[in-house]
Amino acid sequence: MQLLFYYVGFMAAGDVADYLIGLVVERLWPQASLVVFLALYFVFLWLAWVLAVRITRPKDGEQLAG
Repeated sequence: MQLLFYYVGFMAAGDVADYLIGLVVERLWPQASLVVFLALYFVFLWLAWVLAVRITRPKDGEQLAG
């Protein structure tokens, strides 16, 4: 369950960053804003998952409850 919370948190932060970067690109180059937004959205989906898995990974000496 902790993995899910981290993932949603990282994804929310990535969405905010994606939105702000998209706004900057829209002011500089309006035709590319949608492409940049969508590309960054999928990058943040992947990055949020990688970070969430890395943070919630069990430590070397930690035993899993069985």
